[in-house]
Amino acid sequence: MERRSIGATALDVGAIGLGCMPMSWAYTRSEQRGDRSLRTVHAALDAGVSLLDTADMYGPFTNELLLGRVLRERRSEAFVSTKCGLLVGDGGERRHVVADGRPGYVRRACDASLRRLQTDVIDLYQLHRADPEVPVEETWGAMAELVSAGKVRALGLCAVGARTARRGAVGAGRDGYEGTIRQLDRIQQVFPVAAVEAELSVWSREALTRLLPWCAARGVGFLAAMPLGSGFLTGTLTPGGGFEPDDPRARHPRFTAEMMAANQPIVAGLRRVAARHGPEVTPAQVALAWVLRLGRHVVPVPGAKRERWAVENAGAASLRLTAADLAEIAALPAPRGSWD
Repeated sequence: MERRSIGATALDVGAIGLGCMPMSWAYTRSEQRGDRSLRTVHAALDAGVSLLDTADMYGPFTNELLLGRVLRERRSEAFVSTKCGLLVGDGGERRHVVADGRPGYVRRACDASLRRLQTDVIDLYQLHRADPEVPVEETWGAMAELVSAGKVRALGLCAVGARTARRGAVGAGRDGYEGTIRQLDRIQQVFPVAAVEAELSVWSREALTRLLPWCAARGVGFLAAMPLGSGFLTGTLTPGGGFEPDDPRARHPRFTAEMMAANQPIVAGLRRVAARHGPEVTPAQVALAWVLRLGRHVVPVPGAKRERWAVENAGAASLRLTAADLAEIAALPAPRGSWD
């Protein structure tokens, strides 16, 4: 697989990453099986994927424990990205989640993640959310101490879910990441930001306005979360097919039967592009290849629970979209329905 360098220290990763959250958190709980998840991670590594993206809150803790079983055997092949800063209360996937940015907590969380992951260093340690009760510089300073201690190689900020509230479809001209950019400007004065993780896909393009350019101008890597639109851009979801009650898409405005049907022209466009590249190419691979074309500092991190999808996603790294392909994708209708 093609390799990419992210951050000022040129962290080397495969062009496609693996989002491990669906294996242990959110989405369809009945599909979360440890043995299958282990096979999925191994299959991704076999396909050239190196960046494994997790967090201590996924489970909580069980996702890191699962990855630890893989890393015990294949640490040299993996680039480990995990996160701290969110605490989960009781009550299942809809539990109360609160931010915690206290320096003491950050140090304890890092040590606990190292134990669960069965490694002596975390390649990228991300702040999952800033704590409104703690100056972000204090939290970031504690994370920087972990780099000095050799426990962490580089630091990142996760901005998934950090968009400001807004109405209307994507492309309305509003930048939903103003607050994130202000945070980045502040913490960049304390210790360099190596990567920012935020949502970016064919049907969620807000990051293109200012967040992605901010990263490009400073040599900061960009990890594109949910590059397949939480599964919608794969073309495998049926409008009105329904979701399990614990799946957040069951309550998501864009995943109502009406909105899924209204947004089918986007999937149809991806199918047309895929067909031009051969019968084995899928809409999901086209969606990922589009993200890859946004810059050499961009690494899409699609989630996967099954070996098949992990291998298919990895195959997008070798798909080369033409100018005609990109023009057709650019001309796709704006997504309908509120995102938040």
